[in-house]
Amino acid sequence: MLSIFGRAPVSKVTAPLGRALNKTGLTPNSVTLIGTVVTVAAALTLFPAGYLFWGSVVITVFVLFDMLDGAMARARGGGTKYGAVLDATCDRVADGAIFAGLAWWAVYTEGDQLLLIATLICLVTSQVISYAKARAEASGLSADGGWIERPDRLVIVLLGAGLTGIGRHFDIAWLDSVIYPAMWILAALSVVTVFQRVLAVRRSDGAREIIRTTGESPTGESDGEVSS
Repeated sequence: MLSIFGRAPVSKVTAPLGRALNKTGLTPNSVTLIGTVVTVAAALTLFPAGYLFWGSVVITVFVLFDMLDGAMARARGGGTKYGAVLDATCDRVADGAIFAGLAWWAVYTEGDQLLLIATLICLVTSQVISYAKARAEASGLSADGGWIERPDRLVIVLLGAGLTGIGRHFDIAWLDSVIYPAMWILAALSVVTVFQRVLAVRRSDGAREIIRTTGESPTGESDGEVSS
């Protein structure tokens, strides 16, 4: 949702920053890698150690920094197919690290199995939501839409973790457990989004067409399998 409603305002900010970064000698791919490396490092060190606020701050800064790779590519006249694949791959790695760090904290600091379950649901569904869209587009189909996309996931999880960190540091009772409802709300909305993506693919033009396999024997039986 945020990726639709917030795209135009964000572009007004990132476009001049992208042009400025191009002048430094950095490439869009290097910005992608820098943002991912720092995000992963922060998620896997600060979150497990219980530094939820500072972990959220660092990750937010470098997630925003990572958004500049697209602005840099557009300022250069367009990106490359390799850059698009690299960006999507790094996004999946970063998302996995964020939820993995929180899962570690849920187990070894909180000792809360229910929070762990919610976090693992978020981890798995975040990957499935993105994969469903990528696989559909590779097949010439559409899997757009759904309640939760990557910007929405990041806002919910980082806001929940950051507010919890603030609540615990300053002993604010009504803030120190925000992460619990945040993760369960995100888990529920993400599961719904998975079904929304699958239904979107099912309704796409050409989704019901039979995939003709190669290597059929004279009896009509296929020697191979259809890729899943």
